[in-house]
Amino acid sequence: MKQKFHIKKGDQVEVISGNHKGSIGKVLQIIAKKNQALVEGVRLVKKHQKKNQDNPQGSILEQEGAIHVSNLKLIEKGENQAA
Repeated sequence: MKQKFHIKKGDQVEVISGNHKGSIGKVLQIIAKKNQALVEGVRLVKKHQKKNQDNPQGSILEQEGAIHVSNLKLIEKGENQAA
């Protein structure tokens, strides 16, 4: 059985609870197995990348971390969805 969430990819959401309360961003991805979502510009975490052929020095990347969907409030639906 497929889960149904109140938010979808592309929606504008606000964080209503936790350390990032009040932050607003666009949903980049829904992780259904964990009931979490990635929100653009919210909960940035640093990820260390090993040296490789493309990046001989190695680097530290900043990317979005997951936030539980119960801590998100829908502000505006995405453009590519029917109302």
